[in-house]
Amino acid sequence: MAVDGRGSDVVKPYTEETSFTTVVDEENQLAHRFGFKIVPNGIFLDEDGTIRMIKEGFEVSNEGHVQAVERLIDGEVEKVEFDEGDAKSKPSDMQAELAQTKYKLGVEYARAGKKDKALKELDEALALDPDNFVIRKQRWYIRHPEKFSPEIDFEWQQEQLKKEKAEESQGIRFGDSGMVCGPDGCYIPGMEPKEDSSTTSGK
Repeated sequence: MAVDGRGSDVVKPYTEETSFTTVVDEENQLAHRFGFKIVPNGIFLDEDGTIRMIKEGFEVSNEGHVQAVERLIDGEVEKVEFDEGDAKSKPSDMQAELAQTKYKLGVEYARAGKKDKALKELDEALALDPDNFVIRKQRWYIRHPEKFSPEIDFEWQQEQLKKEKAEESQGIRFGDSGMVCGPDGCYIPGMEPKEDSSTTSGK
């Protein structure tokens, strides 16, 4: 499965040499359902449709990832769970839903050729869910299409990610959205989070 809001035409060049069917998730539903923030990911389903493994950031070059799949295929284990280490900060359910809605709206604006509106929605979606690489990547494509065609510039993506994370950690205004983001989260200017009165009063 491919995840790309731009649709199947963008994915076709990467699947022409494959022998299997590729489904394109244009609305980021898979990431929303499983909480994926990056791609690629691995999901192992048995013949009954039961999920036996979920791995965010699955890589065929990772020996441990491949061995996990082989053990499932050989019937050595019924389920594989990976130790993901320190958990990333997660947006609240409301933030996640709003981020997903804004992502969908941004993709629709992009399809309609309304670049500025698309970027505004995608910037706000990322401000709500800053660890979501899928949303971040859609923004990059709109702003820098030359980095994705005819080949994807992965080195540029890594540098861009470092740059944006550094800027976001300093509390900058978030892209074209008008939102301000810092270590304690994001807000719209004029609607800054209020301090907890129990903290300021010493209670």
